[in-house]
Amino acid sequence: MEIKKFGVYKTGEETHLITLTNKNGMKAVLTDVGGSLVDLIVPDKNGNPVDVVLGYDTSEEYEHNRNFFGAVIGRNGNRIGNATFTLNGETYKLWHPAVNAHNLHSGPDFFCTRLWNYETEKTEDSESVVFFINSPEGDQGFPGAMDIEVTYTLTEDNELMCDYYGLSDKDTVMNMTNHSFFNLNGHDSGDIRTHIMKLYAEQYTATDADLIPTGELPSVEGTPMDFREGKTIGQDIDSDFEAIRFGGGYDHNFVVNNNEVQENAELIAECIGDKTGIKMEVYSDLPGVQIYTSNGMNQPKGKKGASYGSNAAVCFETQYMPDAVNHPEFPQPFIKAGRESVSLTVFRFTTV
Repeated sequence: MEIKKFGVYKTGEETHLITLTNKNGMKAVLTDVGGSLVDLIVPDKNGNPVDVVLGYDTSEEYEHNRNFFGAVIGRNGNRIGNATFTLNGETYKLWHPAVNAHNLHSGPDFFCTRLWNYETEKTEDSESVVFFINSPEGDQGFPGAMDIEVTYTLTEDNELMCDYYGLSDKDTVMNMTNHSFFNLNGHDSGDIRTHIMKLYAEQYTATDADLIPTGELPSVEGTPMDFREGKTIGQDIDSDFEAIRFGGGYDHNFVVNNNEVQENAELIAECIGDKTGIKMEVYSDLPGVQIYTSNGMNQPKGKKGASYGSNAAVCFETQYMPDAVNHPEFPQPFIKAGRESVSLTVFRFTTV
């Protein structure tokens, strides 16, 4: 494990890079700015190290991380329709960019632009960093003061484990995720259209043109949303299908884990970089995963001289359904006062 200075935050406090390492040559580099994953170095099929996540070079760029590269998202990930929800008979209004618009990732005071506290842990089989903050009453418009922890653990089995913990003094919302952008051929290798992706999902969440769920959960069968047998991401990404048109590609929640919260993290997705042979398995205990193929991305200044264009990466945002707070038919992200809330997502790497 290594800790070094990254830069200086807007408050004048020093920022840091924390590097977790295992015996297989895998490394996870994280920063206390946003609790973000900066680099993820994985050996390819020939044993060569490959950085498989998009990112920036500087602390200042993570302080304004509008692409959400590697970021912790909370208190609520994804969209809340009309930036409004009701809990215990009280209506809460969140920030939105225009009249009748919607809230995305609980912005604009995003968790990913804040400076988190951290502690490190090391055992015989793993290295971890625990990021933690207090989110005060009314933060981002949500009720309750919350203590929040996000723990990243790198194991000797080439797993990056993401544990989420929250405890609130009032009933509130907790739907947190990680927004890493994965390109398993290398962050600077071009687009991910030739990646092979498999999703253990029979249904997806239908939306309107604003990507707000309608409440319907259509079958993927016979549609471009069907990844059950595995196919290249690019095979149907330009198809004339309503959901694809609305998202400009894939920007959709897929229903996993039988639309229920599981006791243990289950396998929900697989993805293979066709050039490197790097295979990533995604495990989660949550009922949904947002697949986002960085549609229309235009980031001319990525890390290490890279330029990121449309479809440069794919995100696997494990979550409750988008706008679940306004759809009682969906599993609910509400948590009770004084009751600990936990969730686990695991990214496991092998080669083929």
